[in-house]
Amino acid sequence: MADDQPSGCAEGSRSAHRVHAAVPCSGVSAELAAGRGLPASLARPVRIGTNIGLKAIAAGPHKVSYKELLYIRQRFIHKTALQDATRRIADATYRIRSSDIWGDSGTSCASDSTQLASWDQNLMTEWHQRYGGRGVMIYWHVDKQATCVHSQLKQVSSSEVASMIEGVLHHGTDLDIDRQFVDTHGQSVVGFAFCHLLGFDLMPRLRGIAGQKLSRADKQADRRFANIEPICTARPIDWDLIARHYDEMIRLAIALKLRTADAETILRRFTRGQTHPVFSALLELGKAVKTIFLCRYLGNAELRREIHSGLNVIERWNGVNDFIFYGNGNELVSNRRDDHEISVLSLHLLQAAMVYVNTLMIQQVLRERPWREKMTARDMAALNPLPHSHFNPYGVFDLDMDTRLPLEEMRMAA
Repeated sequence: MADDQPSGCAEGSRSAHRVHAAVPCSGVSAELAAGRGLPASLARPVRIGTNIGLKAIAAGPHKVSYKELLYIRQRFIHKTALQDATRRIADATYRIRSSDIWGDSGTSCASDSTQLASWDQNLMTEWHQRYGGRGVMIYWHVDKQATCVHSQLKQVSSSEVASMIEGVLHHGTDLDIDRQFVDTHGQSVVGFAFCHLLGFDLMPRLRGIAGQKLSRADKQADRRFANIEPICTARPIDWDLIARHYDEMIRLAIALKLRTADAETILRRFTRGQTHPVFSALLELGKAVKTIFLCRYLGNAELRREIHSGLNVIERWNGVNDFIFYGNGNELVSNRRDDHEISVLSLHLLQAAMVYVNTLMIQQVLRERPWREKMTARDMAALNPLPHSHFNPYGVFDLDMDTRLPLEEMRMAA
């Protein structure tokens, strides 16, 4: 493990132990880190994050029994601890990231969902028509340099727009998001309205862009924009309706920001077919914001490239999931929601640690002039911290608490 562990990690035992991988100790209790239980507590998130099973770890050469591992899981490995660990790793990655290699970190983020198969004797598992199987949904928020700032376990029928808003508002890292890239399923007209009220831009990659309509600003637009009349809506935006219910819309946005209301609950309340005046006002505002975005999207090739590039990063992130979460056929082997959340967060933790270490390794290699001179501008643009062919998730690795990775920038993130 590295010296640049996020602050708060205990130093732990000083003897060498064998576990399936090494991960930062932020997700475990300092009480455990003070004794011989540290190697087992490190093995436990790896066991969950790779989905290989508790008994597989106990059968290894670690001299830790199944009951001891079970006790560690129940006593020390919790949702809040793992969430804190992933946030610390993300923030540490931002601190050590070199701008001359990776470019400006920016303030954009991309989000998308992926499905994990799961047992079906529980209230979380549902059949997903798009993915064609039963399971649960994981919704990721990943920045343009592949640092994941937030993950959520959701039902496949839940709103991806709500998950997107939740991640932007409450990711808890140092990233200040002002542009959010999503696929078609992560946007809606009401979603555009809420994103505008909450102070960030929703920028979707729309699948049916040819069928999108521009909303008229007023009735006089018919004469001013006669050439684009076929792609404009028949009815103009009702600005008076927006003004009448502006205060109610602001109250809903503040409730989302302060977590006094859940995004899923609010968006489920405002479904199509309702005649609630606030919902109608949100639709009108959303049409205006979406029309502005469509005009920018169609007229700015650089914006289209930026959106596609951000979403390609999260597609690559999803592609690494199967490599890490390889055990039990990539299926969540539990019917308990708590176990599902711990598995997802452990996967998030391992993947974030991999990105962190890869970032340091790539930066150290490219500080050497011969290697840097070999890199073209196109090579630098394609650089990402998600390569994983140098990792062996199936082997047994030594965890020596006296040894640190030979990387020069380790202390910068401490």
